[in-house]
Amino acid sequence: MTQHTAKTALVTGASRGIGKAIALRLAADGYAIVVNYAGNHELAQETVADITRNGGNAVAIQGDVTEPTAVTTLFDGAYDAFGSLDVVVHSAGIMALVPIKEDSLDAFDRTIATNLRGAFLILSQAAARLQEGGRIIALSSSVIGKSFPNYGPYIASKAGVEGLVRVLANELRGRSITVNAVAPGPTETELFMQGKSDEMVAQLAQAAPLERIGQPDEIASAVAFLAGPDGAWVNGQVLRVNGGMV
Repeated sequence: MTQHTAKTALVTGASRGIGKAIALRLAADGYAIVVNYAGNHELAQETVADITRNGGNAVAIQGDVTEPTAVTTLFDGAYDAFGSLDVVVHSAGIMALVPIKEDSLDAFDRTIATNLRGAFLILSQAAARLQEGGRIIALSSSVIGKSFPNYGPYIASKAGVEGLVRVLANELRGRSITVNAVAPGPTETELFMQGKSDEMVAQLAQAAPLERIGQPDEIASAVAFLAGPDGAWVNGQVLRVNGGMV
């Protein structure tokens, strides 16, 4: 049954990590939330439960962001649930740490499919579906400015996301829709911690003048700024949230 609300936000990859933090923050700001997830229904329902427990409104909708039909179904589901869509945040992504070598091609293809193809599909649907005055926010990465070894596929995918954001901001001229990216630095999530030794994490923590790893809530705050009234004049930009790392 369609529920009409003042504001609605769709967040991809919202079952865990930064995506979950964004969903919780936007819910606290008064948005009804569409919690998109790729495969873990239980974690997505935990996000929904956290939102509703605090008086918010949310539904979980499964959808592989790399598949056009699934993305269309996701947006259809958002409108079926809430009747409108004001904000789209694309947070879903993977990180494969491999060198630029021929035998890394499979990892490269998977990374580009999820991070860049997925962004293209989500942004294109958002552009077609958002009402006037909407907000589109994609997650990039501040590691683009560091060029660390083994980050080639990930950096390539996120550099592509930033390019899409800038172009789409221009393509939506006249509709009062802003399109921006948030580029976190090292942030304490399962995605970031995976495959890293304690020594590597400590080393990355020292890269920023603030000498620590960021928290998902801090990235969510930046997204909330761009989604809210104070971000209305920010368009076609990449907001680097990294403690001064780059």
